[in-house]
Amino acid sequence: MSDQDKRGGHGGDSDAITRAFVRNVVLPWWTGSGLLDWYWHRRANIERTAGAHESMTHLLMATEGGVAALGPLVFETNATLIAVVAAAAVAHQATVVWDVAYAKSRRKIGQYEQHTHSFMEVLPFVTAAFLAFMYPREAAALLGFSPDTPRRGLRFKHDPRPLHSVAVVAACGLLGIVPHVEEFIRCLRFDPTLAPRAGHAQRRRGEEDA
Repeated sequence: MSDQDKRGGHGGDSDAITRAFVRNVVLPWWTGSGLLDWYWHRRANIERTAGAHESMTHLLMATEGGVAALGPLVFETNATLIAVVAAAAVAHQATVVWDVAYAKSRRKIGQYEQHTHSFMEVLPFVTAAFLAFMYPREAAALLGFSPDTPRRGLRFKHDPRPLHSVAVVAACGLLGIVPHVEEFIRCLRFDPTLAPRAGHAQRRRGEEDA
C-alpha cells in the first residue's frame, strides 16, 4: 500500500476511488455543462453584445475549473493538491461574480443559462470537498487540526491505465476548451478588442446626450 493510500480515509482504495470519481463524474460534469454554456452564449449572440471581454472571462473560468477537475487525476492527493483545488474553486467563483456583473447589463442571461451556471459553480467546491473526504488526515493537517505533518508538493500520480486518462483528458479538452476558444475568436472577428462594451444604461445616456 502506498503512503498516499495510507493517508487516505478508505484504506488502499482511496486513490482508485478518487480516480474513478474524477473520470466518471467530475470530468463529464465539467465538460457537459461547459459545452452547454457555450451553446447558450452562441444563442445569445455574445459577439454582438458583451463581446470578447466577456468571452475572455469564460476562458479564465474554464482554466480555473480545469485545474480543479484535472488536478486529482494528474497529481497525488495531498495537502498541497487539496489547497490548490480549493483555491481554484474560490478563484472560479470570484470570476463568475465578475462575469455576471459585466454580462447582465449587456445581454440577456436566460433561465437555462443560469441553471447551467449553477452546475458549473459548484463543481470545483464538490471536487475540493470530495478530496477532503477521501483524505481526511491530509485535510485536517492542512488546516492545523491534526498533529500529522501535511504532505506538500505536487507529485505526479502513478496511473495503471495512462492511455485511458489521456483519452479522457483529450476528449474533455476537445469538448470543454475548444468551443470557448472558438467563441473568443468569433468575438474578436466581430470586434477585435478586449475593451468592455457599453452597457444598456451607458448606451441610453449616450443616446440622450447625442
